[in-house]
Amino acid sequence: MSERKQSNANTYKVIEIVGSSPTGTDDAIRNAIADAGKTVKHIDWFEVVETRGHVENGNIGHFQVTLKLGFRLEG
Repeated sequence: MSERKQSNANTYKVIEIVGSSPTGTDDAIRNAIADAGKTVKHIDWFEVVETRGHVENGNIGHFQVTLKLGFRLEG
C-alpha cells in the first residue's frame, strides 16, 4: 500500500456569484464574500469578472459585481 505524501498542492473549485450594494462596488464584493462564506468553506481567492449597476430615476440604485470565488476542496 502506498502512502499519500503531504504537499502544498491544492485543488480548487470555482463558483460564480453576484454581490450588490447601494453604496459601492467594494461593499458589493464584501457582501458577496461574506454571504458565500456562510455556506462555502475554505474560500481562498476571488476575481472580479464584471461590474454593473442598476439605475433608478436617473440615479445609481445599486452596484452589482460578478465574482469568481475559488475554494479548496477537502481531502
